[in-house]
Order: sequence, then structure tokens, then C-alpha cells
Amino acid sequence: MINHYSIEWIEAWCMENGWTDLFVERRDNYWAFPPGGVMPEPIPVHVLRVIKEQNGLTNQELYWSIAAVVITILSVIYTFALKCPMPLVFAFAFNAVTVAQLEPEDV
Repeated sequence: MINHYSIEWIEAWCMENGWTDLFVERRDNYWAFPPGGVMPEPIPVHVLRVIKEQNGLTNQELYWSIAAVVITILSVIYTFALKCPMPLVFAFAFNAVTVAQLEPEDV
């Protein structure tokens, strides 16, 4: 599974807005104490979207995107060299899984 948000981005936002004691309940589900709050609350989804728009791709997302491009290029070369469509089938399957993982899972 790919993490869509870097913990450093969330921590920076929390420091700017006075939220404290950030923790990750599960993947992409961040909680912290709001300013003056005595009970932790989830970081709002609209805030996470803004953070994502400002910072772009995480290192993990960038790695998988580059891997998808490299595998596609290699599969095209091997398809012509071997005169067999199976490398393209493999690349298509890999890219389908990669793109599905890159899709945000906002509820």
C-alpha cells in the first residue's frame, strides 16, 4: 500500500495551526489534539487535500510512478525484440495495479 501523505507534511501543518501530539491511527488516518482541545480529533480531509496539493507526490508515489514508466519502456523493447506480446501484458497489469494504488482513498 502506498502512503499518500508524508508525516513531515502533516507535522508541519500541525505546528503552524497549533495542533499537538500527532499520531497515525492507521494508514492515511491522522489524529491530533486541536488547539485547546482535550480529546484528539482526525485531521480534516479537506486539510489533507490542501496539504497534498501543495506538496505533490510522496517519495513512495514517485518511486512507483517511475517504476511504471521504466517497466513500460522495457516491455516495449522486449516485445519488439522477442516478437511476443507478453511483456506488454505484464506492463499493463503492473501499471493497472500501480494506478489503482495511486488513487486517493478519501471517504
